[in-house]
Amino acid sequence: MSTDSAQQLPAGSVVAVIVTRHRRELLAESLKVIASQTRLPDHLVVVDNGPEQPAQDVVADCPIPSTYLVSQRNLGGAGGFALGMLHALSLGAEWVWLGDDDGRPADEHALATLLEVAKQRRLAAVSPVVVNIDTPDKLAFPLRRGLTWKRRVSELGEGDFLPGIASFFNGALFRASTLDVVGVPDYRLFFRGDEVEVHRRVVRSGLPFGTTLRTRFLHPDGSAEFKPMLGGRFHAQDPSDSVKRYYTYRNRGYLLSQPGMRKIGALEVLRFGLYFVGQRRDPKAFKEWLRLLRQGQQEKFFRR
Repeated sequence: MSTDSAQQLPAGSVVAVIVTRHRRELLAESLKVIASQTRLPDHLVVVDNGPEQPAQDVVADCPIPSTYLVSQRNLGGAGGFALGMLHALSLGAEWVWLGDDDGRPADEHALATLLEVAKQRRLAAVSPVVVNIDTPDKLAFPLRRGLTWKRRVSELGEGDFLPGIASFFNGALFRASTLDVVGVPDYRLFFRGDEVEVHRRVVRSGLPFGTTLRTRFLHPDGSAEFKPMLGGRFHAQDPSDSVKRYYTYRNRGYLLSQPGMRKIGALEVLRFGLYFVGQRRDPKAFKEWLRLLRQGQQEKFFRR
């Protein structure tokens, strides 16, 4: 394992950033695919939030020049990506490629394709289609297009590019200059909503970005949290885990108070009121949702 200096990275360098915690086997699978790319990253940065189950040997086995950053404090996804992205920039990266430890590129041409699309379309950032790792013809997360929700790749329409849509922490490629404008994830969010917050900043910046349908990123299914309403025309995110609910709803409150998202705040209250009271018949859950929403609006980012 080595840490290369900025002078050692070539022109047009790509640094891959992976955040991991207690998932050595999944990390090994991810790094295996990254190391098989036809266009290899010039450097790999792995941020490990779980030092009690270290993955240093897994990173050392990867043939790509790498930096293993172990954190004695769990920084969450937000802090882990922030640390990794800043380190990539400090190395002199011109491109930063992001991925979580439980996902991986679907093929060996992923990075080459992302670079090609970003350069041809002059994009600030480009994302692959994030699909269900067990059923690749389905999306890992439902995607809203207008008033409809798409759950399959075939429903994304014709063409090979979706402007203004991206999943930034699952295989997306950023120009370094983009991060100069939008920054890195907000550590206070810990996890849940941190990716949406970065998306908000990119949209506000006016920089061009989107998703290419020419390559995919495999990820465990995350659609179960999104509960359909009114025949599937609307969805409400309702995680089954209490910790995930806490961070999801609290962080959502903060996001809805930010420029660019305030207009949908009232609609969110109506939508989740309909879900909790009208569909789940659980007014107490709606009251808890409102409490956590207010906590986020007040920027009370206490950890659960």
